[in-house]
Order: sequence, then structure tokens, then C-alpha cells
Amino acid sequence: MLTVLGGQPRGGRMCDGMARRQFMRIGSLAGLGGVAGLSMPELLRAEAASGSRQKSVIMIFLPGGPPHQDMVDLKPDAPSEVRGEFRPIPTNVPGIEVCELMPQLAKITDKLAIVRSMVGSTGAHYSFQCMTGRSDQRQPSGGWPEFGSVVAKLQGAASPAAPPYVGLSPRMQHTPYNSGYPGFLGPAYAPFQPNGDGKGDLVLNGLTLERLADRGHLHQALDTFNRRVDTTGLMEGMDAFQQQAFGVLTSSTLADALDVSQEPQAVRDRYGYGTEKHQGDGAPRLMQQFLAARRLVEAGVRCVTISYSFWDYHGNNFSNCRANIPELDQGLSALIEDLHDRGLSDDVTVIAWGEFGRTPQINKDAGRDHWPNVSCALLAGGGLKTGQVIGATDRKAGEVIERPVRFEEIHATLYNRLGIDHLQTVRDLTGRPQYLTDHFEPVAELV
Repeated sequence: MLTVLGGQPRGGRMCDGMARRQFMRIGSLAGLGGVAGLSMPELLRAEAASGSRQKSVIMIFLPGGPPHQDMVDLKPDAPSEVRGEFRPIPTNVPGIEVCELMPQLAKITDKLAIVRSMVGSTGAHYSFQCMTGRSDQRQPSGGWPEFGSVVAKLQGAASPAAPPYVGLSPRMQHTPYNSGYPGFLGPAYAPFQPNGDGKGDLVLNGLTLERLADRGHLHQALDTFNRRVDTTGLMEGMDAFQQQAFGVLTSSTLADALDVSQEPQAVRDRYGYGTEKHQGDGAPRLMQQFLAARRLVEAGVRCVTISYSFWDYHGNNFSNCRANIPELDQGLSALIEDLHDRGLSDDVTVIAWGEFGRTPQINKDAGRDHWPNVSCALLAGGGLKTGQVIGATDRKAGEVIERPVRFEEIHATLYNRLGIDHLQTVRDLTGRPQYLTDHFEPVAELV
């Protein structure tokens, strides 16, 4: 969390009426730079000297549990009360079919890995398992940290002007859908959240998210803020960690990355727009989030999380799918193609998934209910082996019959793509070492 203004101050104030405690919160990102005793400048120099390119992950959470059998695991030969209303269509990979509502992804399935056999869901309506790779049962003191928080802890910031972890998800009515919790790693590793209630993260000397389009005001505010802080002499007393964290707020890099209006109109149109209206008790359908995510990883962010729409269709499943799947198809395919066209497909891993699947049996309200037995995931980029389907379900898409894949295995795969040893540990609040994935291995078929 990077908040400069707002809230009630405790203690003294600085010039321009700024609370000292609030200012020093900038330094809460100081710990983002330390890995194995390296300072932030040393870390950045080591990464540059290695010749390796920065790796990033974009995680798209589909709150509510998307219907796997109406998206990527259709069963046209199942009984009518199971197969539903949609027909499968061929993709550009022979033998792989997806729902007719996903024609854009069908055209680029060679760039996709479709997992049809996700297992191990707790059945809870929350983002926790997708974000942490863990069950919320028997947590260590402070709770399990999210994937992005672990990345922030272990790799730090890739750029002085961009935090390692950015959460674009808006605040949702069903609070367990919300993410952004660093667990036992502490608030220094929470994501930067510029949306919803997190808009305070982008308050800088009167500058708010709504004013980002005013480029002149942005640069003027940043310049004024820099000069006023410099007169206090505090910059000289800040260590390298604090200065880098301070750079996030005093550089326009992050603000520029979030300003998708800088993109050509054709690019914005390709991603689509959706609606700002929240769907159910979930998130809006905002395809421009996908574009912002691409811009953020280009700016140096290592992990970006998105929440997209609402998928808990206990009634009217098929009309809801017709409203939601085509726009997801547009936004997700645009992101994957855009990363590929910009030469980022080997460096940025994309995953889209939800907390569980839906029942094989269609209920009396034309809906599908909660089904933790199996769900699906879509992955792309990151140098993964794509153009394939992993796992299989039975005739009714109700049980896994081939290659079950667990949430922990997906997380191990994501760590692997970032160059992080998934078998290493981080210490919890008691000082006890905790394995990143509890000995689960990356999905061999992907890496």
C-alpha cells in the first residue's frame, strides 16, 4: 500500500501539511528490495548483468466458479440435462474444441494450454485458493500470502518506478472474492491497488486516478511534490530501499502504465470495453483491465491480478454465459495476441481460472450449482508448452478421469516461469520456514 495523503495523522506533520507517518508509509516498500542480503541497487544490477529479461505473471480470477462444461470441456454426447445449449467448435489445433462463444480463443488455441482437470477445490466462494494456491484451513499465524506478495518478497521491484505487485481488482460486494492480502509476509508486500477503495493508493499531492488523463497536471504535481520533499532534506536520509519505493510515487511511469488512453484507438477497440457495472456480487466486465495489465508488465510490474465479472449462475446459466463468455473471449484473446505481437509471450505468463466448476446436472432454474470436484484453467505465454489440453473428465464433465492437476501445481508452475525455486521457503511470523508450494512440482506437461 502506497498512500501519501489521506487518513488522520498521528504525530508531526511535514511541509505542505503532510503527515509524517503517512509519508513514511512510502518506505513500507523498502523490504521489497532485499533478497539474500542484496540491497535494491545491487539486486537490479545483478538482474541486468545476468542478461535475463524480466518475467511477469498476469492472473485473471473469475469470481463465482465459471462453468467448465460450457466453456472448454463441452460434452455434446451427454444427456440433454447435462450437455446444455452450446455446441463445440474446432480450434486451430486439430482435435481440440471449445465453446461456440469463444471463437477468438479458438483461433489462437495454439497459444493456449487448457487444463480440464483442476482438482482440490475447497468449494468455498473466495479468491484465496487461486491467489495463494492453498486451502484456508490450518493456516500459519498471519495467514498464507498471495502469489504476488511472495514474488514481491523474493524478487523485489524490477524497476524503481514500478511496484512488483499490482492488484487491479475492484472491491467486490462478496468480500471473500477480494484479494490483496500479503498474509504473514506483512503489509510491505501487499499489492499496489489503484482501483475501487484502493484509489487512495494513487493520491499524490491532490492527484487522483480520475485525473490521470490530464498529463500536464500529472507532471506538474509530480514535479512540485519532488521539489517540496527535496527542500526538507529527507531524500538524503532515505536508504536505497526507501528511495526506490519513493520513486514509485514520484515517477509518472506507473501512472502512464495505468492510462490506457495512450494506446491507439484500434488497440483499445481490439480489447473491447465491457461495462463498469458490477455483475452480481462480483466484478465488472472490464476488458480494458487486460490492456492495463499488459502495460503494467511492460512498465516493470512482476505480478498483476485482475478479477473479471461474475460466474455464479445458479439460474439462467446459458443466458448469463451468452452475456459474459464472448467478452471474456475478446479481452483474453486480445491480451494473448498482444503479448505475442510485442515479443512478450515468453516473458509473461497468463492464467485465467476460478475457485471451482459447476454441476453436470442443470437445475430446475436452468442453472448449474457449485461443483468443487473439477474445474478448468487457461494458461498462455511464459514459454509454456501450449497448443494442448491437459487432463480429461468423464462423459458428464463431473469427475476427473485423466491427469488431475492441483492448485499447488499451477502455483509451482508460475514460480518456475519467474525463475523462482518453488521448493524454497519463506519464514512466517513465528520464524518457521514455510515452503512455497508444500513440495508440489510444476506441471510437467507445461514446462
